[in-house]
Amino acid sequence: MKVRAGWGVVSFLAVVAGLCAGCEAQKNPARGGGSAMGNDTTPRADATKPAEKTLRIAVIPKGTTHEFWKSVHAGAKKAAAELGNVEVLWKGPLLEDDRDGQINVVQDFVTQRVEGIVLAPLDSQALVGAVKEAKEQGIPTVIFDSGLADETAIVSYVATDNYVAGTLAAKRLAEVMEGKGKVLLLRYAPGSESTEQREQGFLDVLAKEFPQMQVISANEYSGGTAESAFEKSQQLLVKYREEVEGVFAVNESSGMGMYRALEQEGMLPRVKFVTFDPSERLIAGMAEGKVRGIVLQDPVTMGYQGVKTMVQHLRGTGVEKRISTGEYVATPENVSTEEMQRLLKPVTAE
Repeated sequence: MKVRAGWGVVSFLAVVAGLCAGCEAQKNPARGGGSAMGNDTTPRADATKPAEKTLRIAVIPKGTTHEFWKSVHAGAKKAAAELGNVEVLWKGPLLEDDRDGQINVVQDFVTQRVEGIVLAPLDSQALVGAVKEAKEQGIPTVIFDSGLADETAIVSYVATDNYVAGTLAAKRLAEVMEGKGKVLLLRYAPGSESTEQREQGFLDVLAKEFPQMQVISANEYSGGTAESAFEKSQQLLVKYREEVEGVFAVNESSGMGMYRALEQEGMLPRVKFVTFDPSERLIAGMAEGKVRGIVLQDPVTMGYQGVKTMVQHLRGTGVEKRISTGEYVATPENVSTEEMQRLLKPVTAE
């Protein structure tokens, strides 16, 4: 009887030990225990951890028709694809003179409770209220391309250094005019911070560095379309036909309108023409010797950095207050280089 009782105690203790070993193995799979479904020791994802939230980023250009904005869109989409869990919501006014329309777009996205806004303001003053409203609702804004009057309301400003770009235009025009002659400046639109900076940089360099170059008109605006720019250019060329020797137009639409007017009036290549932002027609004009320089930005990088900066901010990474995307000048002499070809013919969103 003692022998049997002894075996009973031993058996009972063995069972208990086995159960405890199994519990310990389940707590520490790396120590050799298996799961209830077998001996798979692969670490499991935490089923209770929520999936990372998709960030909806509203990207609002000044307009949606110019090639420049289509390239910005391509850059924004590239950033979203690389960063993961990011959705770009692209919307802007059709034309680049619809301030109220752009304000409405911003307000609509605030109502939709997007996570962030990336905005190219049509007017540095007019969009301040909408951006502040977004901030009050907990929606941050990154500004790109053109500045906002109140930078306390924004996360970061991603853009070309437009003042420097304007100085590059002045130096290129002075180069092809051999530092002397009479010049027209065709402005874009009042309140557009980016083009105002280009205009100021252009005028400052001519005044300081090229005293023999005379600006005979610097107070005319092209308006928001190539057609309005064409009409204004015709008026200027009729008035100054016998005097003008050089022209600078400060953006894509003003450049296209002025180029068309100069061609129609038969004033090229006698009049030296420098413009800003490329198009197929302007690139062809350079090949024909009618366009002497095109100041270039990097719109793909601008869209990419705008979205990337916003996502970094939302994910808790510190960002720079100002981010430069560079400024360049394409000329007949350097147009075939790889860098100029990339900037002259940037990819566009499909």
